[in-house]
Amino acid sequence: MDYQKHCISAGDSLFQALSLMDQLDSKLLMVLDDTGKFISLVSIGDVQRAILKNLSLQDPVVSILRKKIMVGHVDDNINDMKKLVLERRLEYLPVLDNDNNIVRLIQWKDVSTDQREKSNVLNDIPVVIMAGGMGTRLRPITNIIPKALVPLGEKPIIQIIIERFINYGCKTFYISVNYKGDMIEDYLMKLGLGVSFHFFTEDQPMGTAGSLSLIKEKIKGTFFVSNCDIIIDQDYGEVLEYHKKHGHQMTAIAAMKHFQISYGIMEVEENGKLQSIQEKPTYHFRVNAGVYVLEADILDLIPENEFYNINVLMEQVMENGRSVGVFPVSEGAWMDIGVWSEYQKTNELFNQRGL
Repeated sequence: MDYQKHCISAGDSLFQALSLMDQLDSKLLMVLDDTGKFISLVSIGDVQRAILKNLSLQDPVVSILRKKIMVGHVDDNINDMKKLVLERRLEYLPVLDNDNNIVRLIQWKDVSTDQREKSNVLNDIPVVIMAGGMGTRLRPITNIIPKALVPLGEKPIIQIIIERFINYGCKTFYISVNYKGDMIEDYLMKLGLGVSFHFFTEDQPMGTAGSLSLIKEKIKGTFFVSNCDIIIDQDYGEVLEYHKKHGHQMTAIAAMKHFQISYGIMEVEENGKLQSIQEKPTYHFRVNAGVYVLEADILDLIPENEFYNINVLMEQVMENGRSVGVFPVSEGAWMDIGVWSEYQKTNELFNQRGL
């Protein structure tokens, strides 16, 4: 591992940190001062907490550095450092000399025998997967198979989504089906994943949330909802912790998308007088990524047998005086196959990361 690639300067922006993490497929960077000396670590969690506090992505990395971090020293016992990596589930542990130079890294992947180690952090929280759509934007392949069975690598996307939740301790899955639903049901029931599947059918298209009305009496407490055409490379336990900590009735995961305008943007006052001009600005947006945490009682807000989208549900939750949380993830943590252009990019990224 070329550790220099995993370094960022203290004065670089949070946006630069996010972009580098996505580029490296890493959730941790080492922060250096102007002389190239190690001063701290910055993680995806640090950046997410900064975004939740409404800090600007243009703020410097140095503004969010933690006081307590884990590092090793060249004189430390190597086995003790490896044990620390395993016990704390660290992506890597920087090993420093007396002058705060980085000597080496001890990586999780080099000391763990299980790269996809499971946890039980979600403790069998139910998961609803919305797989009833016709996948019209992926035709002609969806003329033959449903969108949920479109492959990424060697597996269909719905299997990948389910296995990611299984790795966090989920064992109960509700699958909303309609178009070619028998193919989805037949495929999943033959997998032998050791979990329970409950299929419910939309007799007509019901939008991104309408079919949830069909399981009002079956789900109690907290549960996850996921579209069947996206993958989120995020610790779902952290999403749940955020949802519970802030007492939200609903939490949506949002990808931090950025768009650069290729022209100078002119701000104009009355009578066309130029106020300011900004050359090729970059704008940042939180984009609905298609994964949610919900409390079961808000299902009562969903009308029965009607077309109903999940954005309307979010608005109604807020109109009823309850809160909707937005949990940010980096742009690269959101993988989408909803349209051909995104599918092709996601397939390449998926194979590169070996997910």
